[in-house]
Amino acid sequence: MRAWERTTIALLLCTGLPLAHADLGLNHELNDPLVIALGATYLRNNGQAQLNTSTGLGTLVDLQDTLGTQQDNAGPYASLRWRFSEKWRLEASYFGVFESGDKTISQDIHFGDVVFPVNTNVTSKLNFQDVRGSVGYSVYKTNDKELGVGLGLHVFSYDLSLSAPKLGTEAGNVLAPLPVLSLYGGFALDEQWAVGARLDWFQLTYDNYHGGLTSFALDLLYTPFKHVGFGIGWLGMELNFSSTSGSFQGKFQQNLQGPVAFVTVNF
Repeated sequence: MRAWERTTIALLLCTGLPLAHADLGLNHELNDPLVIALGATYLRNNGQAQLNTSTGLGTLVDLQDTLGTQQDNAGPYASLRWRFSEKWRLEASYFGVFESGDKTISQDIHFGDVVFPVNTNVTSKLNFQDVRGSVGYSVYKTNDKELGVGLGLHVFSYDLSLSAPKLGTEAGNVLAPLPVLSLYGGFALDEQWAVGARLDWFQLTYDNYHGGLTSFALDLLYTPFKHVGFGIGWLGMELNFSSTSGSFQGKFQQNLQGPVAFVTVNF
């Protein structure tokens, strides 16, 4: 288990431990029924991809080193949480990563049914989007502390294309849902400041498909007004997917992590 996974789990477990002091006054983040957040991410992406040919394996390419895509990218972020009872909640979130590259390659690349020879100038585009939804139950909940478990679904869209003059464009795309188990927690520092964390995990091999996902988020939230607040945090995701059938026959891996900033509206 990676260090950040151990750290996140330890933080989540700590949120469920009773504190020595009595409950604080109501913190909007932990008690308001509806919280909507809008903001942006700045994520560092390390990724590899392979799109097989009709006769064999394609070339496993590094998106940053081989294709020259940007490693750091700003993108949109949005989330929603609805507490429909004292201990039950529904959540949804979205973020996207959009990269492009333009580089003279130093090796032959077999991508799908197109061969890009060495010294060819290749233009690449990657569009990755993740939509997450979950239902959670807080096994421990007070006015200022919370610890819960949930079931969710990450629906990700992955679209990678390579193109070069006279050779045309070859693309691989996939839209896939991955069910996840979730562990979440939060605690109020006072009536305005709060900390929240979440860890999602999934790993499954079924028929012609294999997928694995680990996602985590750690947020510091400040709500100085009754209905408006601000947050900063750290978002990360490790994702791997492979398929031997369908529109994307190949595999890809991505490691995304970086800061997120957002404004919240509470009701």
